[in-house]
Order: sequence, then C-alpha cells, then structure tokens
Amino acid sequence: MHDKCCLHFQSAVDEYLIRHRSILDVLTKYQEAAGRVNRAYAKAVTECGCVQVHAGRQQVPPEATFRDLRKFMSEHISGEPCEQCREILSKELGHSLFYLTALCNMSGLNLDDIMQQEYETITTLGIFHLS
Repeated sequence: MHDKCCLHFQSAVDEYLIRHRSILDVLTKYQEAAGRVNRAYAKAVTECGCVQVHAGRQQVPPEATFRDLRKFMSEHISGEPCEQCREILSKELGHSLFYLTALCNMSGLNLDDIMQQEYETITTLGIFHLS
C-alpha cells in the first residue's frame, strides 16, 4: 500500500467527496481545514500548554553565510504536542490533506507527481529552493 499511497488516497478522495464537488466549496473547505490546523496548534499552546511559543527576532551573526543560516534560525517553539493534541493535529492535518487532494483531482493533477516534482526541486536547489 505504501508504494502507491498517494494514488490510493487520491482515488478514495475522488470517490468519497460527494457534498462539496464545486471548486468554490473545495477551496473554502481547504482554507477552513488549514484554519483548523492553526487553531489546533494554538489550543496546544493556550489551553493545554504542552507546546510553548517563544518568538523573537531571529539572531544571526553578521559573519554568517547563507548556507549557515539554518544553524541560527529558531523555530520559536518548545515542547511537543501531548497525545491528545497530537491526535487532534493529526485529524485536522488529515482533513487539510483531503481537501488539498480534492483540489488536485479537480485540476486533473496527480498528488504523487506533485510531491515527486517538489522533492526533485528541493533536492536540486537545496537551500535556494524557497529563497
């Protein structure tokens, strides 16, 4: 199953997406799902407390090279989601993935191809991928 996981998942999404077949419905459901991921993380911080956010300006020494930046960049987060928060995050990320896949289906795009293309871009461009 793992070697064709994206294909099977994409096929299942196509089969089970019934109520929200309009592109407008799927776009707004995808945005809503992403918002729920954000909310789940916020609740892990503010209600549960298993995760803490310690944000501030990134501290990069002036002599650091672009290649060295990763060593100095903070994620501004400490702790890990507890089992309950991890379960909620996983569920919400799954919903987001469902609607992302529905967008692929509606666009005639193959999720596995997109992931492979992005992987190749990342590994080819390395640190310059998103700069």
